[in-house]
Amino acid sequence: MTSSSDRISQVFAALAPTGRAALIPYIAAGDPAPTATVALMHGLVAGGADIIELGVPFSDPMADGPVIQRAAERAIAQGVGLPQVLDMVAGFRQQDQDTPVVLMGYANPIERMGQAAFVERAGRAGVDGVLVVDYPPEEIESFAQQLGQAGIAPIFLLAPTSTEARIRAVAAVARGYVYYVSLKGVTGAANIDTDAVAERLAVIRRHVTVPVGVGFGIGDAESAARVARVADAVVIGSKLIDTVDRAVREVPADQRDEIAVRAATDWLRQIRLALDTVKRDSAAV
Repeated sequence: MTSSSDRISQVFAALAPTGRAALIPYIAAGDPAPTATVALMHGLVAGGADIIELGVPFSDPMADGPVIQRAAERAIAQGVGLPQVLDMVAGFRQQDQDTPVVLMGYANPIERMGQAAFVERAGRAGVDGVLVVDYPPEEIESFAQQLGQAGIAPIFLLAPTSTEARIRAVAAVARGYVYYVSLKGVTGAANIDTDAVAERLAVIRRHVTVPVGVGFGIGDAESAARVARVADAVVIGSKLIDTVDRAVREVPADQRDEIAVRAATDWLRQIRLALDTVKRDSAAV
């Protein structure tokens, strides 16, 4: 059994000699149905996921585009909030003790639960990392310390507009990996410029010693492969969620979970096959 504090670092350590970027799919917990989430997580692992980002539904997801916003709305309508998400992680851990799980969401649900209570419950459930979009690194020293004591990595976003001062602030507290938002705007945007991403990653790596994943604007195997040449990890969410949503729209309720898992697994496998053929540039390693 692998401890929570080690799972993320072990993934990147295992991939380093191969030169392959980690594959990190994102799904919204509770979508398309609460009963599907744990099975979807296992399906993502079967499809080639190295780390899973699990979105915590929130009513005002300001950094998310329409696809993820709608997924969050569907999950909330079915009664899914932070307590249910933690239960889902615990359910996943009953069969999978190795795949890292990172919760991605917003501060409000954590503040409502209480930071100390959240950290305790997340650690007990088997959460490996937490990315809170609206917790600035300069203001969460206490929370980051609590996470670290529980073996949970505080993970942060960086953007094309991030100053070197902000990058240094993130570098001081980030663990696990850093998530570089490759485009200005919200999730689900398109037309990623790999050369521009590579230039920004070079700046980020002057200060950040943990791996750097790249997300936003990655919607197919070709764009994933291009990003994999320069990034330590490829994060992909909106297209995956949309693929599952389209697969289950006209499906009878008693078949939706099975169809959702199959659609996610099959689609992600194509991304994994593309990543398996690409080695990162030497400057990115």
